[in-house]
Amino acid sequence: MSIRPHRFTPLERRAAFTLAGVYGLRMLGLFLMMPVLALGVRGMPGADDARLVGLAIGVFGLTQALLQIPFGIASDLLGRRRVIVVGLWIFAAGSVWGALATSVPELVAARSLQGAGAISAAVSAYLADLTRDGVRTRAMALVGAAIGLSFALSLVLAPVLYGAQGLPGLFWLTGLLAVAASGLVMRLPRRPVDAPAPAPWAWASALTLLRQGQLLRLNVGIFVLMAIQAALFVSIPSVLEGLGFALTEHWRIYLPLLVVAFVVMLPMVFVGERRGQLRVLFLLGVGLLWASMVGMGFLAGKAGLLPWGIALLVFMVGFNLLEALLPSWVSRLAPAERRGLALGIYTTAQSLGLFVGGAAAGSLLYWVGLAGVFWACAGLVLAWGWVAWGMVNPPPRAASHLADAHHPEKPVTLA
Repeated sequence: MSIRPHRFTPLERRAAFTLAGVYGLRMLGLFLMMPVLALGVRGMPGADDARLVGLAIGVFGLTQALLQIPFGIASDLLGRRRVIVVGLWIFAAGSVWGALATSVPELVAARSLQGAGAISAAVSAYLADLTRDGVRTRAMALVGAAIGLSFALSLVLAPVLYGAQGLPGLFWLTGLLAVAASGLVMRLPRRPVDAPAPAPWAWASALTLLRQGQLLRLNVGIFVLMAIQAALFVSIPSVLEGLGFALTEHWRIYLPLLVVAFVVMLPMVFVGERRGQLRVLFLLGVGLLWASMVGMGFLAGKAGLLPWGIALLVFMVGFNLLEALLPSWVSRLAPAERRGLALGIYTTAQSLGLFVGGAAAGSLLYWVGLAGVFWACAGLVLAWGWVAWGMVNPPPRAASHLADAHHPEKPVTLA
């Protein structure tokens, strides 16, 4: 029986859904902490220092940023499955430490260990190994959807689970999710028979990938997007509390806004994909993100559920739009060789953005207050818009990786 080039084979379907599930479970474990940590540490030693609390929220991004490329290289040399399972168990160990922590500095250390399980690049490279060019973008899009879904679920579930189990219970749950994810990985083949042999490490390859203009713009984009996400998790819980919503009731705000945001976002993605206008869609997402930050800057310190709800809705539409576009776009542009390395660079930028956003927001909240956080985010998005203006529509799905193999893009600068 012939294999249709644009349909999943049984193995590809299993690999796509399994690895998307692994990625989603791990990100859910990380995201579950973020909506509640800023208020959930109250009563712990160190909780009165916003800088320390911001560090606890974002520090896992620093250890991930330091280890994404080493984990990506290790997956090239030692095998994807082995590296992914080890990383998940490291994350689980950090979760156990967090459940037992009795102070905010100890939580910072536990979150650092969670981030040390830096498997994002290895998971993406493993998925690329197990799929053909004609279906790879859809497989990567499933990973992007899993990340978006885990973000949405964390906003809704975190306050409810916190009310039932407290902060230690959330850490225990994240550890169990990591162990469950490692079991899913072990069901996949160790290495596909026709996978390319790993290439030897060379600094020239890394420098070439870092200078490739389109990938560089996407790396900057995911950095900014994650930085803003972490900054909002530091600041928005106190805003909602000031509007009269206890931490366990924040889901009442998040859930309806997320549903509306997805309903608005999905047709936009469908039309943009169909008409080949991803650049327009991408710039629209950046514009929505900027508008939401400006709106929050003006609203800081003011009451009113409706204006805050509108600002949060605009942010969620822009965020989910960009979260859906970025992974698919990167999957089309990343070269077939050095997959672990290329995706390691991208996920390093992602992790570094989470760390910088959490730590910077905590410091800004401490020194200049709530409005300063939002205006700083607005400035960051404006700078991103300037960088993103040079993006071009990616090549057609079926031809993108074949084109990379025979006509690799020359390194360019942002100028």
